[in-house]
Amino acid sequence: MRYQVPQFIEVEDKIFGPFTFKQFVYLAGGAGMCVLLFMFLPKFLAILLSVPVGGFAAALAFYKVNDKPFINVIEAFFKYTVTNKLYIWKKESPSPKASADQGTRKVEIEQVYVPKLSESKLRDLTWSLDIKDNSNPVTEENPKF
Repeated sequence: MRYQVPQFIEVEDKIFGPFTFKQFVYLAGGAGMCVLLFMFLPKFLAILLSVPVGGFAAALAFYKVNDKPFINVIEAFFKYTVTNKLYIWKKESPSPKASADQGTRKVEIEQVYVPKLSESKLRDLTWSLDIKDNSNPVTEENPKF
């Protein structure tokens, strides 16, 4: 017996005419908010507030960012603003320390740690790990690179 394998499972079904269920809910919610604004506010103020509400509802229904729904962008925005942020590193501008030395101004520059530069850090590391006893002289079996 053969079974029919469903295809296009990532495409949402169009339930309300040309709209999916989510699109219909977003548009109906936006239209309902606009109707409430027109019922309870003066016309001028209702028009000013209903344009952004309608635009937001249309963006939720149709706008996609990087092929993802706009609601994902809104969710990421709220999650970013609400959660704690961990800053690992902050760049500070170097400020030279000034000190007076016999009436003249002398600028002291802080010493910066510069790591040891070698031909190959990996080679140095393997050599230091291969050494088992400091009393062993360098021989052909235990060469120094």
